[in-house]
Amino acid sequence: MITSRDPNDLTPRTRAKYYAFSGGCKQAGIDVILTATYRDHASQNALYAKGRTEPGKIITHARGGDSYHNWRVAFDFVPIVGGKAVWDDLKLWAQCGLIAIDAGLEWGGTWTRFVDRPHCQDTGGFSIADYKAGRAQ
Repeated sequence: MITSRDPNDLTPRTRAKYYAFSGGCKQAGIDVILTATYRDHASQNALYAKGRTEPGKIITHARGGDSYHNWRVAFDFVPIVGGKAVWDDLKLWAQCGLIAIDAGLEWGGTWTRFVDRPHCQDTGGFSIADYKAGRAQ
């Protein structure tokens, strides 16, 4: 199973937007780290199993092949304060989200059905079906 944290595992366009995002965070005085970039199908299926067939809470609705991480156009991040990941500061997440949007990314914190603050994606307007069919760039 492969789960990467390397920005080089993103498509060139998404990688450029990630660097615009991380640079914008740095300018705002916010440290962020990547927690996931590319994820293979097996790793995605393992995450999908959480809260279903494996212990834990549901953290994704996407099976292998149905996540933009599988297509190298999504990443997850977390802000760092004092050397520690900060998961519960909604104001800090909102600030990061605005920076992500300014960088041309879709931020999961704006979603209404399944809010996913650590998630950013750059779909280029393509659906998962487009990626599966080879129509996405």
